[in-house]
Amino acid sequence: MSFSSLSNPELIKNSSFINGEWQQSQSNFDVFNPADQKSLGYVSEVTPEQLEKSINSAHAAQKEWRDKTVDERSAILRKWYDLILANQNDLASIMTAEQGKPRKEALGEVVYGAKYIEWYAEEAKRINGDYLPVNQNGRRALVLRRPVGVVTSITPWNFPGAMILRKAAPALAAGCTFIVKPSELTPYSALALAQLSAEAGIPAGVFNVVVGSNAQPIGEVLTTHPKVSKFSFTGSTQVGKKLLSQCASTVKKTSMELGGNAPFIAFEDADLDVAVKGAMGSKFRNAGQTCVCANRLFVHRDIHDEFVAKLKTKVEELKVGEGNQEGTNVGPLIDEKAIAKVEQLVAQAIETGAQIITGAGRSEAGQQFYLPTILTDVTPEMDIFNSEIFGPVASIISFESEEEVIKLANQTEYGLCSYAFTQNMNRVFRLTEQLEFGMLGINEGVLSNPAAPFGGVKESGMGREGGRWGIDDYLETKYVCIGDVK
Repeated sequence: MSFSSLSNPELIKNSSFINGEWQQSQSNFDVFNPADQKSLGYVSEVTPEQLEKSINSAHAAQKEWRDKTVDERSAILRKWYDLILANQNDLASIMTAEQGKPRKEALGEVVYGAKYIEWYAEEAKRINGDYLPVNQNGRRALVLRRPVGVVTSITPWNFPGAMILRKAAPALAAGCTFIVKPSELTPYSALALAQLSAEAGIPAGVFNVVVGSNAQPIGEVLTTHPKVSKFSFTGSTQVGKKLLSQCASTVKKTSMELGGNAPFIAFEDADLDVAVKGAMGSKFRNAGQTCVCANRLFVHRDIHDEFVAKLKTKVEELKVGEGNQEGTNVGPLIDEKAIAKVEQLVAQAIETGAQIITGAGRSEAGQQFYLPTILTDVTPEMDIFNSEIFGPVASIISFESEEEVIKLANQTEYGLCSYAFTQNMNRVFRLTEQLEFGMLGINEGVLSNPAAPFGGVKESGMGREGGRWGIDDYLETKYVCIGDVK
């Protein structure tokens, strides 16, 4: 696939966007289509000097952006939202080409990401402070909420548009300036958003995209530079811990959305059709490459066989193929390393007793396509139980009691997302209190929403993205005490 068929060829850029300008360099890296491993083009590596310029220009632009009225910031963000929707077909084509997801999913992501801009364009008008009563005569107390300043971010390849907008929208709404380093595997989506930000009238220096294939030195600058006030990251827990330690050198405000090992629990009283639909939506979306995927499917023994049979029927209906092919449901994994990891986890599970119901191998669609897979008889001793799979593999574990399954579900250092299917409302309340995860879907397998807080506990991170909670991480609270008031 190439970009020649785009309606708006201006969306294809191949260099960093810094201070409202496209910055070329002498060094480039290739971007590949995961469906066929062919090059889509090259992108210029950001230089150390350009990276420094991005931070300095964002720092210089922040005061003017902060001082705009909320109505002005809101109107500009709304224009950005409108332009994204107007170009959604092209943005989806870019995403499918560089990330591999089916076109329908890519369109869904573009609209979903844009909704964060729409939400925060309005939320900018609701950044309220407080007037506090005091117990001393002659004093008054005010509490103000002010933007933190320059925000830097590193975002992943699995949702190359939405993960940027989920961070940039609240940051800009709060009055911060923003610099993002997207994954080197999917830079074109980020650069297209930068082009539309300029068309929307976002001032130079307010929204910047720096691209490079050597993430470590770029990340070190974004996490340690003294002019950066906050750092936000979505990615693996292992990398997040390192970046968090780097942020400690200047005590930066941080948001971390890290790995997951989501439990999916189908109780004996679950509506089987609803549960299977939830499993399909959670497990196989984006070829299983999401941090909120149902990673471990716990199914009560009384419904186990029927659930597996129904799930097998649905899984075998999935079409594996290139994202632009009609009817494709499951695209490629992002690279050879990703598919090798899935193969290793599945092989180890089978060697130690797991049973193959369907799949468990590469697809004829291409080198980086893996068949949607169901494994049963998975146990807590297997690597696949304890690892984030990041592939289209459903690992099923049978259980007998609520107490047992809650203990098993919590048996992980991760705490991002969880799912449960039951008709027992008393049980629902027990689950909300006892499952150690930042999010819980009840009889629902897809729960992301721009109006709701997205984030985890334990080693799945800190902070929340979305809703009124999402803007808090981009604001500082200032207390003002006024004395000698007569």
